[in-house]
Amino acid sequence: MRVSLVSETYPPEINGVALTVRDLAHGLAAQGHGVQVVRPFRADRRDEAGLRLLDTTSVALPHYPGLRVGLPASSVLRKTWTQLRPDAVYIATEGLLGWSALATARRLGIPACTGFHTHFGDYAAHYGVGWTAPLVNRWLLRFHRRAAATLVPTHTLAAELRERGIDNVRVLRRAVDTQLFHPRHRDPMLRAFWGAGDDVPVAIYVGRIAAEKNLDLAVRAYRALREREPRARFVWVGDGPVRKRMAAENPDFIFAGARNGQDLARHYASADVFVFPSLTETFGNVTLEAMASGLGVVAFDRGAAHEHVANGISGMRAPVDDAQGFVNAVVALGVDAVLRERVRENARLRVAPLAPAAVIGQFESLLRQLVEENPHALPVAVARI
Repeated sequence: MRVSLVSETYPPEINGVALTVRDLAHGLAAQGHGVQVVRPFRADRRDEAGLRLLDTTSVALPHYPGLRVGLPASSVLRKTWTQLRPDAVYIATEGLLGWSALATARRLGIPACTGFHTHFGDYAAHYGVGWTAPLVNRWLLRFHRRAAATLVPTHTLAAELRERGIDNVRVLRRAVDTQLFHPRHRDPMLRAFWGAGDDVPVAIYVGRIAAEKNLDLAVRAYRALREREPRARFVWVGDGPVRKRMAAENPDFIFAGARNGQDLARHYASADVFVFPSLTETFGNVTLEAMASGLGVVAFDRGAAHEHVANGISGMRAPVDDAQGFVNAVVALGVDAVLRERVRENARLRVAPLAPAAVIGQFESLLRQLVEENPHALPVAVARI
């Protein structure tokens, strides 16, 4: 098949959507499919073996230095897809670039599926524009209803979207690289740099350091842990608009900046408790990465935690309306080494079956199904590269 993946965000940007799209692209290419990635222009773009990259016009995203969003690209997409027609299009984001891609695919009779990755309506209140949430939600619903299918990572989210009138929802599980994210990368020297001996609990947060991530609750939980275990440390991996404020208010925190690859895996594995207080995630890939690294995860009962964490066995889940329960779970894992070790072992076992190859196979099957259901599609054998 020839497949075009469209996303407002893509590496070198580091976030769950960007990395998911990258992994899907490389996974399809490894299976012999022709893969094009359409994304906003970045000056630091790198060529990637096996992929065709199409840059589109972009502008900087306010409040997020280093991130850019795409502008409508209907004309360039129409020209490109007419000259080399994809069998299917996957659109990962709902911005102006995504909307123009969906409209162009529909106009050309190319089956297009979308991915629901982010509850953007929930973000509005964190940036002082809560009044826009109904408008944003209507925008999202209209966008996904126009697609041939909407792919989501959990059955819970699928049920939620069906209740909101999106009938074409299909579940595509998220994968985690259990070879990259592995407890064997635990590094005593890195822990020593953090000021933590073998018996000192280290909490870690990985992700955007931004208002919508509910990070004040992570701070509150850590302060409660420090009251019971004064030696505990808190490491923050990532960057974002509230990092400076948090660093100024919490001089004892360790800010490691953005990390990736083996370096990110080493940071995960060298910690003990993964603190993830976000209530705006549709999934949270970092939860799976932490579990694969052998960490005790504390998260609210939604997204990846709801789908993959058995409470008290392979991690700790707090009800979404129970902030104190979240704090108590962080403290419990932080002070109880026996509980922490049991949870860490079970976490690794729980995500072992989520191999990337299996998810790519499922994605490939979904795309083939869309092609077969599309009356305007060319035979896949003709389109194969």
